[in-house]
Amino acid sequence: MTHRPYDPPAWARNPHVNTIVASFARRGQNLKTWPERLELPDGDFVDLAWTCPASKRGDRPIVVVFHGLEGNLESGYVRDMLGAIHNAGWTGVLMHFRGCSGVLNRKLRLYHSGETEDPRFLVKTLAQRHPNVPLAAIGYSLGGNMLSKLMGEEGEDALLCAAVVVSAPLRLQVCAEFMREGFAKLYQWYLLQPLKARYKAWIKDGRMSGWPQALTKGQLNAIESIFEFDERVTAPLHGFDGAVDYYTRSSGCQYLHKIARPTLIIHAKDDPFMTPEILPTPAEMSKHVELEASEHGGHVGFLQGSPLKCSFWLAERVPTWLRPHIEAQGASTPSN
Repeated sequence: MTHRPYDPPAWARNPHVNTIVASFARRGQNLKTWPERLELPDGDFVDLAWTCPASKRGDRPIVVVFHGLEGNLESGYVRDMLGAIHNAGWTGVLMHFRGCSGVLNRKLRLYHSGETEDPRFLVKTLAQRHPNVPLAAIGYSLGGNMLSKLMGEEGEDALLCAAVVVSAPLRLQVCAEFMREGFAKLYQWYLLQPLKARYKAWIKDGRMSGWPQALTKGQLNAIESIFEFDERVTAPLHGFDGAVDYYTRSSGCQYLHKIARPTLIIHAKDDPFMTPEILPTPAEMSKHVELEASEHGGHVGFLQGSPLKCSFWLAERVPTWLRPHIEAQGASTPSN
């Protein structure tokens, strides 16, 4: 089946408009969700949000959503996609990365672009609970890079039958450098604030006192770039030898050639968070990977309609692409 490519209305051809309006638009406000706390092997936890209670999931296909940097259930793109998954007749579940559900996690550990351990545990848990149910996943931005890495690491052993990667920083160092220049610096400032706030909460609860590389509040406040935060916090906290080592080992592009399940990468060339340089070349992708790179769309934007009544192209495109891959697993898709 041919698909309708993203063709923005005239007012949404500016990448900043597409990005900013999409981030503030009210999306999926009537969506009801059911929480679950998933205990992890190391004693920490992640909070899940389901689109239906366990008693009603039956044999419906399950689609996991992985959010972007500091995203959560209240992020418009998350609620919009969970609603689209529900409307498709499937069960949706959001996995909050550690500490992103509004409750501090227990361990001295954050999430990051290459952290696949927790998502892998979730997918294995779902496969064990629902052995005959197709599993698919959608990852946005940081969560998309992570999902690319996970699919490549799993290869032929992947438990997910299909994956969709949206607006992902597939070359992390290129993105970090781009965010230090021009208008992108405003987005960088916006993203840094919640990261610093989480670290300050850790200082307040005392868990930083035993870490040799702990920063003071003053040192934390002085950080002005994502690169510096990754250099001084993300990398040492997770065993990397600095930000460059973290970016080198975690960038999703290098894992695409190992992917053995259908995977769709959706990206806008005008994404204001990154340069088109991050897009993979044909040689970097396995035959199972498709790339849809539109001229417009911004970062997790892809708006349609009018400024006062937006609709979201991703809510149409992603389920349409996923459906044949999910149905190929032999599962029926119940009607609502």
